[in-house]
Amino acid sequence: MCMKWMDNKVKKMDGKDLALTKITVFAFALMLANLWYPIASLDWYWYAIIFVLAGIRPTAKIFK
Repeated sequence: MCMKWMDNKVKKMDGKDLALTKITVFAFALMLANLWYPIASLDWYWYAIIFVLAGIRPTAKIFK
C-alpha cells in the first residue's frame, strides 16, 4: 500500500523534481560522510564496488 502510494507520487514529479531529489540525497550523503569519519576514510575502491553493486539492478531494468 505504501509503495503504491509513493509510486503514484513519483509519477507526478517532473525532471526538475527528480534532479532536486537526487541533489538532496547526495547532499545528505556528504553530510553523513562529514559527520561520521569512518565512512569517509574508506579506500576509493570500496565506493566503486558499492557503486557497481547498487547500479546492477536499475541498469538491468533499463535495458531489459
